This record gives sequence, structure tokens and C-alpha cells, in this order.
Amino acid sequence: MTAPFEWTPDARELADLELLLSGALSPLTGFLSSADAHSVEEHGTLADGTPWPAPVTLTLPDDHPAAPGDRITLRDPEGAALAVLTVTGREDGFVAGPVEALDAPEHGPFARLRHTPARVREEVGEQEAVLAVTMRGPLGDLDEIVATAQELKASILLLPLAYGEGGPAVVRAALKARDALPEGTLVAVVPLAPREPAIDLELRERVAEAYGATEHLAGPEPVTIPGPPHRRGLVIFFTGLSGSGKSTVARGLRDALLERGSRTVTYLDGDVVRHLLSAGLTFSKEDRDLNIRRIGFVAAEAARHGGLAICAPIAPYAATREEVRAMVEAVGADFLLVHVSTPLAECERRDRKGLYAKARAGLIPGFTGISDPYEEPDDADLEIDTTGISVDRAVHQVLDPLIQGGWIR
Repeated sequence: MTAPFEWTPDARELADLELLLSGALSPLTGFLSSADAHSVEEHGTLADGTPWPAPVTLTLPDDHPAAPGDRITLRDPEGAALAVLTVTGREDGFVAGPVEALDAPEHGPFARLRHTPARVREEVGEQEAVLAVTMRGPLGDLDEIVATAQELKASILLLPLAYGEGGPAVVRAALKARDALPEGTLVAVVPLAPREPAIDLELRERVAEAYGATEHLAGPEPVTIPGPPHRRGLVIFFTGLSGSGKSTVARGLRDALLERGSRTVTYLDGDVVRHLLSAGLTFSKEDRDLNIRRIGFVAAEAARHGGLAICAPIAPYAATREEVRAMVEAVGADFLLVHVSTPLAECERRDRKGLYAKARAGLIPGFTGISDPYEEPDDADLEIDTTGISVDRAVHQVLDPLIQGGWIR
């Protein structure tokens, strides 16, 4: 039965939730309190002295109304109810309490291999020795695994730690290894998010133990070779005052890239997005932030698959721009912030749409640069001022660094 309060955890928290519900984080049955989390970080134990390697926590914003004694329905990003958390405490942003399952998560790729520890132990048999191999990338020396299993007279269990975008690749590596290992080798997918190396290794030991391992081998960490810049996803994010020239330069850059034909280009202009993707939003700070997050999400999705996205909103707030950067980098793409720093006086002189005049007359409240702040970036990758220069020159001030950096051939 769902609860009156609701929350959608982030990706790491959802992964931890699935492990809690499956029993893979035994003896934990819920999210840790602030006291437990701090004790784990400082001493490697829960507050009662029980050894435990890593904080398993859930955070709620301060304005969420749930209090101790309340129940919260935890949902996935698509809105499916996964579990109910009974709140036993709230402190330092953490909400603690046991969780009970409502429905199986929507796993996506390789759902058939998302076996619980209980199911694996039942399939292997309680009396049989088990060599568990946890994997975050391809396995190297399979001969060592075979020799260790023979020495222990153990069956082999591969536990691909599939988390995030690289998860399916890890599972494919496990299935490839299974086909080269002795018959009867099992594969069970575990959505364990990575931690700091020493903590990650100890947590992998705990998960392997929950799956019935009598011996654990940790597979080698994957070697990441990002590939050449021209094959990586890229988001070029223009920010600047209204009238700064950012949309003009962004359109010119789009046209130049389309003429070259070497990249797939997605163009997201602030005004166009507001008519479509963000129709109905106001110009309050909350809605402005939401508009930028939506632009960032679409841009990140384009970049996720190796595309190049150009965005040209005003994006006046530093924290929201940083959120977009994080979204893009989280999918393994590159992010370039271009600050079009044309001074306010020049932007107001141009005033092609008559917006500054209306803002000065008090007809447009909360107008960026007049009655609402513009937080100038201190983390811009490139800064251009379009005062007194041609569009072509301004475009090349952006295009040339892209070529030099290898993003454009």
C-alpha cells in the first residue's frame, strides 16, 4: 500500500534501494540515520558498533513535510511506486528508516539476470562452495578464476556491478566470460554504485557474502580511454544578457557546423524552447531554473549518443548552469560554457525587441540585468564580447577553439 508522502530518489539512492530490498546489503534493511552515516565515515561502524563499510543514505530537501512516524512512497523517475519508507529520523538532510517493497523495479537491459541473493543461494545450494567474482569491467585472467574454483571445489558466480550508462557493457562482459568458463557458471546483475576504491572493495565483499560467496575475487577496474574529442558528445552552452548576441552567434555556429557536415547538431534556443518544451512556464526564478534544466536534459540526451548540442538561453543563475554541466558530464560528454559578455549598456542600446525599454518602464518585472540579477560566470570556458565585431568574427571566436580542441575536424 502506498503512503501519503512521496519522493523520487536520485540514481545512486535508487540503486541502493534495490539492493536493500533484495537483501544484498544485509544486515541493513533501510536507509541509515545521520548518526549511523557519520559513524560509518569516521569509524567504519554503525552507531551501535556493528562494522559497516559505506553510508547508505537517502536525502530529502528541507521543505519536504515528512516527519518521524510518517511513511513515504519511493518512486522511480517514471512514477512507479517501488517501496515505502517508514521514517524513524530526519537530521542533516538524511531521512532514515526501514523500507518495504511494493513492486519490482523497472530494470531495463538484462532484467532477467537481476537475481536476488536468496534466489542465487537457492539455485547454488546452501552446502556448496561459491567463488564470487565482482566486475566493473571485463575480466582479465580467466585461468586464475578457474584454478581458484578448482582448488576450492567451488561453483563460479559472476556479479557484474551494473550501474549507470556503462552497466550494460559490464553485463555483456560477464556473459562473454561465462561462455569461456566452466559449465554451470552463474551470472547475477547487481546495481552497486561505485564508491572510493577501498570502501568499494569492502562493500563488494559484503555483497558477495550476501550472495552466498565462500570466496571473493574482485575483477580489475576498467581502463577508460575516452576516445578522440570529435567522437565524444559535446554541449556548447551560451549564456549572456538579452541582446548580447548569444543567439545570433549560436545560430551562426550551427550553420558553420552544418556546412562542415562532420557532426550531428541539435540547436536549442532559449526563446524557441519556451514556446515548445517549456510552454506555460512563467519568468519566476523557479520556472526559469526549470526551463534551463529542461534545456540541459535535452542537450545531455543528444550528447549521450555522441551528438553536438548548442544551447543559447540567458541562464542567469550560476547554480543552474552548474546543474546542466553536471548533467552533461554525467553521461560522459564534454561541456563548454561560452559567456557572451557584451556589456549591459550595449545590450540595452541594441534592444531589438524593445524589452529593456519596457523593463525600465516597469512593464516587465524581474527582467534580467534590470530588476533581476545576472550572475556572471566564473567558470566560463570561453568569453566573447560581440560589441563592434561582425557575426562571422564572433562565430570564429567559438569555432576556432573547437577545431583546436579536436571537437571539430
